[in-house]
Amino acid sequence: MKTPLILEIKGNSLDDGPGIRSVVFYKGCPLSCVWCHNPESKKSSVEIAFDGKVCVNCGACRDVCPEKALSPDNKYYIDRSRCNLCFLCVDACPSGALDKVGKKMSVENIMKKILPDKPFFDTSGGGVTLSGGEPTLYMEFTSQILRALKQHNIHTLLETCGLFDMKRFMDMLYPYLDIIYFDIKIIDSMAHEKYCGVSNEKILDNFMQLSKKAANDGKILLPRTPLIPDMTDSESNIRGIAAFLKSLNITEAALLAYNPLWHEKSDKVGVDDPYKNVKIMTSFRDNTVLERCKAIFADTGINS
Repeated sequence: MKTPLILEIKGNSLDDGPGIRSVVFYKGCPLSCVWCHNPESKKSSVEIAFDGKVCVNCGACRDVCPEKALSPDNKYYIDRSRCNLCFLCVDACPSGALDKVGKKMSVENIMKKILPDKPFFDTSGGGVTLSGGEPTLYMEFTSQILRALKQHNIHTLLETCGLFDMKRFMDMLYPYLDIIYFDIKIIDSMAHEKYCGVSNEKILDNFMQLSKKAANDGKILLPRTPLIPDMTDSESNIRGIAAFLKSLNITEAALLAYNPLWHEKSDKVGVDDPYKNVKIMTSFRDNTVLERCKAIFADTGINS
């Protein structure tokens, strides 16, 4: 069984589905969106992160590094071409500026972390959200988590980029899901490949199949579109997505306002960010764009 690394289990979440929820963040994603809000989740392998704002420059990490990979002179402090991921520096760091990104957790340990919050789920109509990264990269593992959650009558929600094997999804995950949040970022295939690293043909085909099945079963399937400046928030893209959803008789969707805080995360894991000095990409936007996009959806009969 392919086992994922887990970034974190975030409790008391109010932003990832109904009620109070615990969110399990996986590491690894088949897409590579240039605006990824969790850049530390892209790679499936373990990484090391450095937060310069927390560093006290004591030098303890540099003293223990066998590869001499750490220096304030390095662009992101860590020379990742030299680092062997021994994590001696993480253990030596007194301030927590260095951190190991991703850890192995068994299904049993994940459930032990989640179950104490079940009273909050029950009283608030909440539950557990599986997010990422991309949980469908690990079908068997995710299926085991979902089945364990259902044994405890816990509400389940999956956040997915939509790029997965449909047969395995239907067999292993679908029966144990209450809600599916399905991202439709860009409608044009070439633009999707440019900004997300892969074509969207399979994603759109998966959504079409899933929308019919969910409608027949009365299961909630919510398409979501993040509004990224000059990438996903163009009128042509929003109208194209709205037309696609209308053709499938979709009447509910979510438009996600832009959050620019991902830039700092990219620095921490040593990822070059070509947009960090682009003004429109580094600031929050007023509601004008969101309202314009909502109006386009509303014109096609879609509530967002």
